[in-house]
Amino acid sequence: MFRPLPLKSVRWRPLEGEGLEHLTIGPSEAGIRASSVLIGERGGRPYGVRYTIDCDAAWTVMSFNIDTTAGQRLFLASDGNGHWRDADGNALPAFDGCIDIDLAGTPFTNTLPIRRRLKPENGIAKLTMLYVPFDTFEPFPDGQNYTCLEEGRLYRYEAEDRSFAADLPVDEDGLVMDYPTLFKRL
Repeated sequence: MFRPLPLKSVRWRPLEGEGLEHLTIGPSEAGIRASSVLIGERGGRPYGVRYTIDCDAAWTVMSFNIDTTAGQRLFLASDGNGHWRDADGNALPAFDGCIDIDLAGTPFTNTLPIRRRLKPENGIAKLTMLYVPFDTFEPFPDGQNYTCLEEGRLYRYEAEDRSFAADLPVDEDGLVMDYPTLFKRL
């Protein structure tokens, strides 16, 4: 079990290339708000990104906003049951069933399914994430599996196609400490 979330700031750095993420997370009127600024590079292309994710008290994503220093912007909102709308209120049925989001370039979004009480006895949780790559900002559904290895301490992430897996140690708030081959908490 995780403790009630205090207001806190954390930082991660990528293990390849240059970069830094500064995240502030804590309680909000609607539940939980995570706000972050990050700089980095993917495939030799540098980026500067700001994002805000609003969740209800059960850590279900209700909306997120991402914008880059180059002017790209993406805002999507959810009903909490896997139905999404864009900034103009248009339904996005391609993402039906996606409860969680996964933003490229940050280990924070792994916390979303982890905080919703994954337990060892539940086995593998097969999830469809709304994945947002930072190079195109064109989201798509992405199959991901999570397994609780040690409750409140260690979780396994695995791509549905088994092309990548990592065991993720977390702190007392469910925030990733170390993401092997990708990120390290400072």
